[in-house]
Amino acid sequence: MTPRLPQGNTRLIVGVVIAILVLLIAWRWLGSRAPAAAKLPPAIAVDLATITRADVPVYLEGLGTVQAFYTDTMTARVDGQIEKVAFKEGQDVKKGALLVQIDPRPYQAALGIAIATRDKDKALLANAHRDMDRYALLAPEDLASKQTVDTQRALVEQIAAQIKVDQAVIDNARTQLDYTRIVSPIDGRTGIRLIDPGNIVHAAATTGIVVVTQMQPISVVFTLPEEQLAAVQRALASGPVKVATVAREGGAVLDEGTLSLIDNQIDQTTGSVRLKATFDNAHNTLWPGQYVDARVLVRTERDVLTIPDGAVQLGPAGPFTYVVKPDSTVEVRPLHVAESANGITIVTAGLAQGERVVTSNQYRLQPGSHVHDSATASSDEAASARAAPAAVAPTGAAGRHAAS
Repeated sequence: MTPRLPQGNTRLIVGVVIAILVLLIAWRWLGSRAPAAAKLPPAIAVDLATITRADVPVYLEGLGTVQAFYTDTMTARVDGQIEKVAFKEGQDVKKGALLVQIDPRPYQAALGIAIATRDKDKALLANAHRDMDRYALLAPEDLASKQTVDTQRALVEQIAAQIKVDQAVIDNARTQLDYTRIVSPIDGRTGIRLIDPGNIVHAAATTGIVVVTQMQPISVVFTLPEEQLAAVQRALASGPVKVATVAREGGAVLDEGTLSLIDNQIDQTTGSVRLKATFDNAHNTLWPGQYVDARVLVRTERDVLTIPDGAVQLGPAGPFTYVVKPDSTVEVRPLHVAESANGITIVTAGLAQGERVVTSNQYRLQPGSHVHDSATASSDEAASARAAPAAVAPTGAAGRHAAS
């Protein structure tokens, strides 16, 4: 006969067994959760750039104004009625092209009178010469007095001088007649017409008829701080200095030219110096009165370490950057930088060629943070998206066959 345990001992044993099972289950559950808690935080997506060597052009930038190479306000130099306007507003004209014709008839008449007066005096001079010749023949025989000969000689000289006056009057009358034709003194473009045909113009009037502006070539006058004057002078000493004009909105390069001169004095009120550059403006991208940014190429740094401007951060101790280590974590690296141009900064110390630096999302980083290249992640996601429909297609086809 098998001995039976007391009922109280049975309950105790069952409770112990249940407690052991609960502890085992809890231990397994905690053991499975522990590795998950120890997992590293997700890597931060950033943009990366590799440190390379390159030739970096160094520019100085200043605000400038486009100025026409020549600007002429065409005005009347004689009084008269406008007979003809020979240009269209906004038309390109050549030097010497007729712009306006003033009624020439009064000036043609004045020229005719001057020519007739000269011809009359020429006839008088010819007759005086003949008389002089006769008196010269009679003088040796005392048939003409010395006084008569001298008087005749003076008359000849007087008429000859009068002919010179007549010629001057003719030249003036011809000039006045030429002034009735208002022609362009330069190759340029006409502006808005300021007076209409049929109106009377006066030489004393200050109102112009039209403004002609030379567009090709064209100039840009801009300013630079006086501290940068020495760099520009050194560049000029080495040869022609290139200047590029850049649109103030959008940053597009409008035209490229050369530096013409540095003004002969510094503006003491602003501490800046004015410079002038000349541009071919072959496509009329520059317009008189336009505001542009001027970039002066003062030198080119050869074979230097470069880093994108976006990778350079400023801290209490100076510039620094986040460098990506082989294990995809980042470290803070102090930098020594030189000039910055066109979004590129020259690094003189702190980095080595081939290292990778972070150019975005730096505010989320701290030393030791894990990162991954956002460009690579985007490429992987795009590849997965393209592959997904291909993987689904066989299932759909099988389903259609099964349904049939």
